Amino acid sequence: MQSDARSAKTTAPDTAGEADRGGGESLRRVAVASFIGTAIEFYDFYIYGTAAALVLNQAFFPTLDPVNATLASFSTYAVAFAARPLGSVIFGHFGDRVGRKSVLVASLLLMGLSTAFVGLLPGYGTLGIWAPLLLIALRFLQGIGLGGEWGGAALLAVEHAPKRRRGLYAAFPQLGPSVGFFAATGVFWLLSAGLDDAAFRSWGWRVPFLLSFLLVGVGLFVRLKISETPVFAKVMNAHEAAKVPAVEVFRRHPRALLLGAGGMIIAYGLFYTATTYCLAYATGTLGISRNTMLALSLVACLFLAAGTWLAATGSDRIGRRKLILLGSALAVVWPLFPLVDTGRPVLIALGIGGALFCMGVVYGPMGAYLPELFGTTVRYSGASLAYNLGGVLGGAVAPLVATRLQSAFGSSSVGWYVSAMAVISLVCVLALPETRERELG
Repeated sequence: MQSDARSAKTTAPDTAGEADRGGGESLRRVAVASFIGTAIEFYDFYIYGTAAALVLNQAFFPTLDPVNATLASFSTYAVAFAARPLGSVIFGHFGDRVGRKSVLVASLLLMGLSTAFVGLLPGYGTLGIWAPLLLIALRFLQGIGLGGEWGGAALLAVEHAPKRRRGLYAAFPQLGPSVGFFAATGVFWLLSAGLDDAAFRSWGWRVPFLLSFLLVGVGLFVRLKISETPVFAKVMNAHEAAKVPAVEVFRRHPRALLLGAGGMIIAYGLFYTATTYCLAYATGTLGISRNTMLALSLVACLFLAAGTWLAATGSDRIGRRKLILLGSALAVVWPLFPLVDTGRPVLIALGIGGALFCMGVVYGPMGAYLPELFGTTVRYSGASLAYNLGGVLGGAVAPLVATRLQSAFGSSSVGWYVSAMAVISLVCVLALPETRERELG
C-alpha cells in the first residue's frame, strides 16, 4: 500500500497536468477505472435485489406465507444496507490514510466474491435454517464491500479531474449503477425467457451470481493499472493524513454528513421502489408476467442512464445543487403508481422510467457534490458515509415499508411515501451550499 503512495508521488504531476490540458488518455483511464468497478459492484448488488423479488422467498423461506416470505427476502436485502456504513468507516479509514487505489481493489474483491458464493449456497431444502443464516452473512459482506466502493470510485474520478470538469469525470462512476442494473436485469431476463419456471427456480437464478467470479477478474485488471490521485498524493507527501478519519468527519463536518445523507434518501428510495418493489408488486399482485416486467425494467434503465449523464455533465455549467433540487422536486409529483396500476406495459415503462429519470437527475451530480463537501484528509470517509447513510434511510427500508403499506392501504400510500422521501431530500439539499467552485486540494 505504501508503494501506491510512492508511485502516486511520481505520477501525479503528469496526470494532473494532462487532465488540466484536457488530455484524452487521462480521461479515458480514469473513466474506465472508476466506471467498471461501480458497474460490476452494482451488478452484484442488483442481481440480489432481482433474486429477492423473484425467487429467494421460495428458495430460502419456503415455510412462510407469501407476504411474510417476501418481507423476509427483502429483510436479507436490507442487511447489506445496514452493513454499508460500516464498510464506509473501514474502507474510508484506509482510503484516507493509505490511498484510494489499494482500498478500491480490496472492496472489489470482497463484494465480488461474497456475491459469487451466493450462487453456490444451497437452499432451505438442503441446509435448513443454516441456509438463510449463511445468506444473511454473505449479504452482510456484500454491504461492507459496497460501502467502500462508491466513495473510492467517485474520488478516483473527481480528484483526477480539473476543477471545471469534475461533474464530467464523476459522471462515469455514476453511470455504473445504470449499466450494472441493465446487465443484471438483462441476464435475469434471458434466463427467465430461455428456461421453464422449474429450471429457473432450481438453478437458473444462480447463474448471474456465478458470473461475478469472471467480472471481478476484469475489474481487478483495470483497477490495478490506474495511478493514485494527485490530490491525495499531495496529502501523503505533506504527511497530513487524519489519524481517525471517521471521527474527524463527525467532529468537523457533522452538518455536511447528515444533510448529504438526507439528500441521498430520494435517490435510493426511488430506485428500490421503482425496481425491486415494483417488480415484486407487478408480478405478485397485478399478475404481470416475470418476462414482461424484466423487459420493461430494461427499458426504464435507459431513462436512468440519460438522467444521470445529463445532470452530472450539466452540473459543471448549472451547478450541482440546482439539479439535485430539480430532481427531488420532480420526484415529489411523479405519478409512479397511477401509471403502474394501469397494468399496461407502455404506461408501466413510462412510470418506472420517469421515476428512474428523476433519480438520475439527483444521483448524477452527487458523484461530484458529496466529495466536494469534505476536505481531502477525510473525503473518502465523509463522502462514503453520507452516501451510505442515505442508503440505509432510503434504500434498505423502502421495499419493506412499501410492501407493508400496499398490503394495508393500497398502492397510493406507497406513492405518498416516495413523495415524503423526496420532500426530505429537498429540504436537506436546500440547507447545503453550492460546491462546484470549491478547491479540492
